Amino acid sequence: MGNIAYGDAGRRNLLDVYHRRDRPTGGPVLVYFHGGGFRIGHKRREGRALLHHLAGRGWVCVSANYRLAPAHHYPDAHVDAKRVIAWTRSHATDHGGDPRMIIVSGSSAGAHLASMIALTPNDPTFQPGFESADTSVAAVVGFYGYYGRVTGPGSSPLDRLRDAPPFLVLHGDKDSSTLVEDTREFVTRLRQASSRPVVYAELPGAQHTFDLFYSLRYSHIIDAVTAFGTWLRESQPHR
Repeated sequence: MGNIAYGDAGRRNLLDVYHRRDRPTGGPVLVYFHGGGFRIGHKRREGRALLHHLAGRGWVCVSANYRLAPAHHYPDAHVDAKRVIAWTRSHATDHGGDPRMIIVSGSSAGAHLASMIALTPNDPTFQPGFESADTSVAAVVGFYGYYGRVTGPGSSPLDRLRDAPPFLVLHGDKDSSTLVEDTREFVTRLRQASSRPVVYAELPGAQHTFDLFYSLRYSHIIDAVTAFGTWLRESQPHR
């Protein structure tokens, strides 16, 4: 199902839902945000093979647009991302998903959004007009993320470190857009702050946007994300 409105910002507030045709019930849910430095990008660019694979295995996947600069400014994209989580929790069962098992994911700037969602659960700063909505998530999967500040203090996942849900972080060691050294720092500091698992996979030879096209490496990454979701579901069956 494509181009479903979750907010009132026109095409920047549209999302797609991927699910199997027979629509099994109770599947895990993956919410995915594209990259693009908060300035470009759209919901049908990266991650397509991952979304189709998981949907084929009974998951429900959501891929969403969000407001971009320069027309919009922090925290508009983060508010949109929270609104997507709230929409997904309200509508997951309609599409065969389990609203208790929402995993948030993203690439580059999308990984920043995903991390901020997990590190600011139900924070009214990012939920104007929907403060009572539950925007907590079960886990995070971040691809070649940017974890620095968007603007001033508080706009970085590093500023928001806390006891968090499990993270799976993936980054290429040849990334020339978001530096692997910054991701290593994020992982180290998150492990210090959180009691939950923080799994880090550093991919030899991988550049930025390694999920833009299907490849043998990406097929193994998809398998890893699937295994992570299976572990999460088995370890938290009554979340």
